[in-house]
Amino acid sequence: MDRTVIVTGGAGGMGLATARIMGRDHQVVLTDVREDPLASAVADLESSGIRARYVVADITDRGSVDALFATSAASAPVRAVVHAAGVSPQMGSAEKIIKINAVGTINITEASLAAAGEGFALVNVASIAGHMLPSVMVPRRTYRLATRDVEEFTRKMIANASRGPARMHPGSAYSLSKNFVIRHSADRAGAFGARGARILSVSPGSFDTEMGRLEEKSGSARLLEFAALKRFGRPDEIAELLAFCAGDKPSYLTGTDILCDGGTKAGLGIRGMLAMTRGA
Repeated sequence: MDRTVIVTGGAGGMGLATARIMGRDHQVVLTDVREDPLASAVADLESSGIRARYVVADITDRGSVDALFATSAASAPVRAVVHAAGVSPQMGSAEKIIKINAVGTINITEASLAAAGEGFALVNVASIAGHMLPSVMVPRRTYRLATRDVEEFTRKMIANASRGPARMHPGSAYSLSKNFVIRHSADRAGAFGARGARILSVSPGSFDTEMGRLEEKSGSARLLEFAALKRFGRPDEIAELLAFCAGDKPSYLTGTDILCDGGTKAGLGIRGMLAMTRGA
């Protein structure tokens, strides 16, 4: 195999499930901030005959991300990136969530653009939460800073997420950061297209992953009340979509978001969104 796929957040969940599929015709590079889970994931993939290795990297640091791409391309060109790394409201402060989910996406996207050539694809993982942010609350001017002044972008995003009661800040940061992922992926489509490359986002709903179960009491399970399919999605189900989007076949698919939520948004409506926001 003469091509490489980078999977961020590849130590488990949907990232590892996606690597298992893409490893059929790519060398796989898994990355995360923790080495032990990465080593275990690589051993798991290798036991299935997949050529895999790992690189420990901090996606909030552009230098670390650039080093990740340089190392990954050493044996074969990077043809695809599936950016599944991220944190949820139960995993940290508003600042941590903004830095990992939003700034991390900027760093991965810009490094991907620098590496992109004909046929390259970047798939950023967003969330149904990004679709639930009211349009009047979308800070479009702040989003535009993403490619001009990352430091100022970060400051304003954290300030935006830190309005209202402190208990709501992590949830606000999560919705805001994932809305940004959706919009930024669309905004950068022209730059990728100029290189014959693609970029898009995929927004999962409630999935049976470690992160999804962690958020069960804070809303992920309650969303299922509104879903057409009254169950959590399986990691292999979202992995099939992520791998397809990052593959060769959907070569005209770019600049868009694909919502994979078991019909949750279709059944949610305005009343449901308000009820979820109020916790009623």
